[in-house]
Amino acid sequence: MSNDRVTVVVATRDRRESLARTLPRHPGPVVLVDNGSADGTAAFVRHTFPHVRVVEAGRNLGAPARNLGVRLAATPYVAFADDDSWWAPGALDRAADVLDAHPRLAVLAARVLVGPEERTDPVSAVMARSPLPGSAGPGVLGFLACGAVVRRRAYLEAGGFDDVIFFFGEEERLAVDLAARGWELAYVADVVAHHHPSPARDPHGRRALAARNAVLTAVLRRPWPVVARTVLRAAAAGAAGRAGLRAAVRRLPRALALRQELPRDVERARVLLGEYDGRNAVSQAVARK
Repeated sequence: MSNDRVTVVVATRDRRESLARTLPRHPGPVVLVDNGSADGTAAFVRHTFPHVRVVEAGRNLGAPARNLGVRLAATPYVAFADDDSWWAPGALDRAADVLDAHPRLAVLAARVLVGPEERTDPVSAVMARSPLPGSAGPGVLGFLACGAVVRRRAYLEAGGFDDVIFFFGEEERLAVDLAARGWELAYVADVVAHHHPSPARDPHGRRALAARNAVLTAVLRRPWPVVARTVLRAAAAGAAGRAGLRAAVRRLPRALALRQELPRDVERARVLLGEYDGRNAVSQAVARK
C-alpha cells in the first residue's frame, strides 16, 4: 500500500527486533534513519524490507535524525513513527485530508493508543482538553513525535528538531517555534497511532533527561523568570533532577547562543496551557480522594 501524500519517517538505533514487527505495518513510502546501530539494523532492513529507504547516519544524532528523513521525503506531509509504533489503517489518509483542508496546520497530533490494551496515552488525554482554539481540533503547543503528522514545508522552515535538546521532550521547542511563525498545531482524535513501548531500561536516566531538557527548552525560548522556576523544580526533584541540571550546564553555551524569546501571544498561550494543566491536575486529585 502506498500513499502519495504522506511519507513515514522512522528513526532507530539498535532495535532490529522491534522493526521486524512494526515496519510491515507502515504504508509506503518509508524512510528509515539508522542512528549508528551496532546490531546490523541497516543491513537487516535493506534485505527484509527492500521498499524502505535506509539512511545510515553513522552516529547517534538523536531526534534530529528525523530531519534527514524529512528532507528526503517527496510528499507534502511526513508522519513520524518510532521503531515500536505504527499508524492505524486509514489514519494517514485521514491526516492528509485534514492537512489538505487546513493549509495553516503544521502539526496534526494524533490520539496515541499504548500497549495491547490500547490505553489512551496521558499526553493525548491532556491535548484533548486543551483550552487553546484550533481550526482542526483543540490547539496544542506540544505533541508526541510518534503520533504526529507534519507539513514538510513548515517543519523545515522551523528547523526541525535540534541537537541542543537532542532526545526526549524534543517536541516542545519545535512546537512553539512553529506557533511563533504563525503556524497552527491541533489535536485530532480520530487520527490514531499505536505505540507498544518496551519497559524503561533506565528510569533514573530518563528522569534526568526530562529535567535537563525542560531546563534547556526554557533557556532556548522562555522568559528568565520561567527559566529560574524550571531550574528550581529540577533542583527539588531529587538525584535525577540534580543530574539533569549538571547535564544541562554542559549544553548551556549552545542553548544561550540560540536563545530567542517567544512572541508575547505564544508565551501567553504557553502560560495558559501550564495554568490549565495545573488546575486540571488538582481537580483530578480531589476527585480521586
